[in-house]
Amino acid sequence: MAQLPIIYYPDPRLHTKAAKVDRVDASIRQLAADMAETMYAAPGVGLAATQVDRHIQLIVIDVSEDKSSLQTFINPEILAREGECEGEEGCLSVPGVYETVTRSAWVRVRALGLDGQPFELEASDLLAVCIQHEMDHLQGKVFVEYLSRLKQSRIKSKLTKHARVTA
Repeated sequence: MAQLPIIYYPDPRLHTKAAKVDRVDASIRQLAADMAETMYAAPGVGLAATQVDRHIQLIVIDVSEDKSSLQTFINPEILAREGECEGEEGCLSVPGVYETVTRSAWVRVRALGLDGQPFELEASDLLAVCIQHEMDHLQGKVFVEYLSRLKQSRIKSKLTKHARVTA
């Protein structure tokens, strides 16, 4: 396994729409393992392939306290959603920024697993929020885009300045 470089907002690659995975093979399983290692090291609870400059529909999530519940979703789609919840979100591609976002409180999702077989999952609370957040990445959307234009502009300026200082 290897840690992968994460791309940071406002990098335009974060706005690339991810393509469906045609076949779950060894390269996809390796990418998922590398993404998991990257996510854990960051540390974070979710990572989309888009964030590591691979524009395919693949996300890894582990919302457990002890990092024991890694889940992989390939070609995920939300089948149903209910309710509304509001909570503070952060993102590995938007370091140091935490803002309140409104999401569905419950979702049912269908995806392929690492074995290439389809599965369905019902999720609520943090897992539901994380699934929606990571699926947004696959559509080329970053969570800050739910915020006001003023907040987006401030975040973009802050991160652009930080990138220049650390370059």
